[in-house]
Amino acid sequence: MKIISGGQTGADRAALDWAIAHGVEHGGWCPEGRRAEDGVIPAQYQLMELAGAGYRARTKANVRDSDGTLIISIEPSLSGGSRLTTEFAKAFEKPCLHVCPAMDWRVAIEKWLAVNHVRVLNVAGPRVSSEPRVVAFTGVVLDWLYIIVCQQSENSPSN
Repeated sequence: MKIISGGQTGADRAALDWAIAHGVEHGGWCPEGRRAEDGVIPAQYQLMELAGAGYRARTKANVRDSDGTLIISIEPSLSGGSRLTTEFAKAFEKPCLHVCPAMDWRVAIEKWLAVNHVRVLNVAGPRVSSEPRVVAFTGVVLDWLYIIVCQQSENSPSN
């Protein structure tokens, strides 16, 4: 599995940090100049700059280049770039799942992964300035997702 994101603070950056900490391949597209709300996205994140592009184009490229998108938030409703992410997923006919603490997100992820063969996972969600708790929740969600992926891999007929 590979995790990609746009490198913005919040869910994006938390997913990249999680991937690095767990030795999972990571990448994705970021805006020209490696822009984020906290300044320049650090070089430790293996992101490619999208020449002449901003946040919208970066979001579109990451949805396009993934097998599926997981949007992680604290709030049950999406706005801004997170809502735009769902629109791009529909346009590209890519699987997209939004999870938040108020739902049975563990079951939702397990079912979503069972029907969608996601090798390149785009992780998106709100910035840390709008939902500070999304960073910790993203780590919890990815820990759970990793367990499910490992279990599915162990149970696949090719093993």
